[in-house]
Amino acid sequence: MSEPEYTIALEGVTFTYPGTDIGVHDVTLGIRPGELLAVIGPSGCGKSTLLKIIAGFVQPSHGRVIIGGKDAAGIPPRQRNIGIVFQTYTLFPHMTAWENVAYPLKLRGQDQASRRAKAVDILGRVGLGTQTDNLPAQLSGGQQQRVALARALVFDPQALLLDEPLSALDAALRVEMRDEIRRLQRMHHIATMHITHDQEEALSMADRVAVMQNGRLVQVDKPRDIYARPVNREVADFIGQANLWTGHITGPTNVGTPFGTLTTLPHGRNTGDKVAVLVRPEGLLLGRGPGDINSFTGAVTRDRFLGSFRRFDFEIGGVTLLGETGDMGEITAIHIPPTSIQLLPETGSAQS
Repeated sequence: MSEPEYTIALEGVTFTYPGTDIGVHDVTLGIRPGELLAVIGPSGCGKSTLLKIIAGFVQPSHGRVIIGGKDAAGIPPRQRNIGIVFQTYTLFPHMTAWENVAYPLKLRGQDQASRRAKAVDILGRVGLGTQTDNLPAQLSGGQQQRVALARALVFDPQALLLDEPLSALDAALRVEMRDEIRRLQRMHHIATMHITHDQEEALSMADRVAVMQNGRLVQVDKPRDIYARPVNREVADFIGQANLWTGHITGPTNVGTPFGTLTTLPHGRNTGDKVAVLVRPEGLLLGRGPGDINSFTGAVTRDRFLGSFRRFDFEIGGVTLLGETGDMGEITAIHIPPTSIQLLPETGSAQS
């Protein structure tokens, strides 16, 4: 029998909490073997509910959850063969690192010698080979997180669910640990869903990113495409830094904005159509453009040095534009190439 295309597949899944319309609605989504899928969105959008449905902690009212090619309806969480790492690592304080890691093997009836050997082996793979006998209180936050990851992987699960596992760590450690998670995920070639509110974390780690809004999937794409081609204003605003204005179409290659008319690439929209106009900060270029197309003079009202680049606010006729550049010289004018301008629906949803 061939391996299914998706290790985890959701087919039209709906779940709402009793007495509310909060939950997830008609979600269809798949995670391929060895793929890391990041699910992001604002608080309350349904990310963690999606994870609970896959894990079996809640049951959908409609739709199906397919795990390893089999319908998971009625299969309790423990029998789904899925590793889970939560925001709080839930380590047993009275158990050593190896005992914590070996606990899932104990539940599966393995003898102490074999489960200790396997726990020590995987702790070595996560860089804790010398801390196997330490209690959680003797480990740093990052080390505790590695123990939680090792525990989730020790029984060779067919999938891994991560529920904001880095949110409790400081900024520098988060960067280190997201690289470590990605390394381990690739090493084990395991289908992984990573729930996070941190867009940078999602874009840097994931093979694909799923964006949720109000319990629905609105876009599923590769990280570069989510950033470069958002499906609507809400996704553009949530992912990365953005200049977003309400505009109106004034011609086949023009759009009106609050600070003037911009020349665009041919867009096929009708004159008078209302659109969202998106320009990423790096799309603002210094100086005047060729033929003065989309060129503006103005004043820098805020300038932030961020090491290899600077982020600046540039005011044009009472409208502030956000720009980023590696040029540290004086800024007196900017231009926006037509290729930097995207015209998006003001709102809307799509699932792919």
